[in-house]
Amino acid sequence: MNGLKSARKTKSWIIRAFIVPVTFFNIQCGFEFLFQPERYAPSFDLYEPTGVFMIQGFGLLFVMWTIPYLVALLDPIKHSASLLEAVLMQAIGVIGESLLLMNVPKTYIHLHASVIRFIIFDGGGLVLLLIAQYIRMKTK
Repeated sequence: MNGLKSARKTKSWIIRAFIVPVTFFNIQCGFEFLFQPERYAPSFDLYEPTGVFMIQGFGLLFVMWTIPYLVALLDPIKHSASLLEAVLMQAIGVIGESLLLMNVPKTYIHLHASVIRFIIFDGGGLVLLLIAQYIRMKTK
């Protein structure tokens, strides 16, 4: 029984290793947007004062969205629903951003580049979360 418990604990830490970077970068991005919005508004073709408030709103959303990630980190095997929610949220982000990119005119150079950065950012996170979910599914 101890061997099974030890294996489960080891798998939990391996799964966490894939969730941590995604959670960290989402929270970091949220805080950057909240506390330094003026740095990011122009890359979305948003300008002061309205652009600053919009970017801060994005920051709040980033922080809100990390809740399932944080719950999954507590115990990714026990809280498997939160891990699945994180995977689905990340996938929706990549798909939605990709669809959005198709409608952003290339003449909006900064906005186009920002959406591409988000696709890469969320796509990388999705890969990590899918690996975590795969390991979770292999856990008895």
